[in-house]
Amino acid sequence: MAFIAYFLARADVLVYFSIFIALFIYWINGIRKSTAKMPPGPMPLPVIGNLHMVDLNRPHESLMQLSEKYGEVFTLHFGPKKMVILAGYKIIKEALVTRAEDFGERAITPVFDIISNGHGKPFNPHMLINTAVSNVICSIIFGKRFEYDDPEFEKLIHMLDENVKLMGTPKVMLYDYYPFLGSLLGLHKKLMQNIQDLRSFISKWSMNRRLDFNANNITGYIDAYLLKQEQEATKAQTYFNEENLLASVLDLFSAGTETTSTTIQWGILLMMKYPEIQKKVQEEIKTHIKPGQLPTVEDRKKMPYTDAVIHEIQRFGNILPLNGSHSTPTDVYLRGYLIPKGIEVIPFLTSVLYDKTQWKTPYDFNPNHFLDENGKFVRPDAFMPFSVGRRACAGESLAKMELFLFFTGLLQAFTFYPPPGVSREDLSLKPGVGLTLVPTPYMTCAKPNY
Repeated sequence: MAFIAYFLARADVLVYFSIFIALFIYWINGIRKSTAKMPPGPMPLPVIGNLHMVDLNRPHESLMQLSEKYGEVFTLHFGPKKMVILAGYKIIKEALVTRAEDFGERAITPVFDIISNGHGKPFNPHMLINTAVSNVICSIIFGKRFEYDDPEFEKLIHMLDENVKLMGTPKVMLYDYYPFLGSLLGLHKKLMQNIQDLRSFISKWSMNRRLDFNANNITGYIDAYLLKQEQEATKAQTYFNEENLLASVLDLFSAGTETTSTTIQWGILLMMKYPEIQKKVQEEIKTHIKPGQLPTVEDRKKMPYTDAVIHEIQRFGNILPLNGSHSTPTDVYLRGYLIPKGIEVIPFLTSVLYDKTQWKTPYDFNPNHFLDENGKFVRPDAFMPFSVGRRACAGESLAKMELFLFFTGLLQAFTFYPPPGVSREDLSLKPGVGLTLVPTPYMTCAKPNY
């Protein structure tokens, strides 16, 4: 009841008591809807369900603890909203790969529904990495890259960064469970303004491209989309409308920036934390890449240790712990339990990337997870940071290329070490709060390797 007391202490008691009554009725109605044998789980409390058992700042940690008690398939009540949690490599592979049709729908959550309508001194690499990675997806979407000091581009990156942080906060998670409390929780103001500004930028860009459109000179995704619009102009119904253009570009722009840049930030932090691993990577780089020559994608095949380190950064960093939510298109039976049609299902990736039955030292940063006894690269089946099945990340191939080129290029040119007065033992590997698990903000020093 501490959760309710927190709310009551913040405003007029009568107002919040009325809200409490409404929530209680809402919860009762939700409980009555399902009497079939769903997976087991902790007994929900009125109104809040099992929210008292989940740290909304770090839900993946709470889910790991709950999976130890309730097993690989269990039900949790996030407020009045029931969710099924899949925990562990075997069950997630069964659901998302073996039975992909049964778990292939994308869950539509309220918040995602909103989104769819230099000199040796210590520095924080966060924004530099974000802008560099974002320019890759910009060249694909817009057909051009932006200068790092372009004020409009800087604003876009800041808004994306802020949205990722906002979407991982308890307020947004509560909005997904109690969407009718959105305005009361104060969610819409900043998040909605950022989304509107991003959509306005994309809309302005597409309008300008439409004016200069040349079917013989397709420079990016927007041009290709406009061409398809032109080809389907006579159709009564088409998916290639303006609203879908805005939604798809925003999706590509956001996803194509955040996950890769966050992984690279983890990479720099871990190289500072484990300088012996950084040194071994640099030795392999010197062996296989000539001085003055930039790394290429083909170099990865002959650099197993570097490849193993990058994969271990992805596994250990665990940047998307709760995966993207799935839903069931029909009633589904899994391990003898009923999972009703349309229920939100969370294939809990932390439980796979840290599965004690699949990794020798799951809670340690250990590149040997991806090397055999002869030092050759191997990829265990339980490595699924991009998820698996029908809803696996569409940008996996691009991300793998980006990660190798950025990480190898950075370690070829620089050695990263903590700022003066900071030991590697002082470096925290505890992630910050956000939709993705970003490293806690840190400073680094980059010494040129020449």
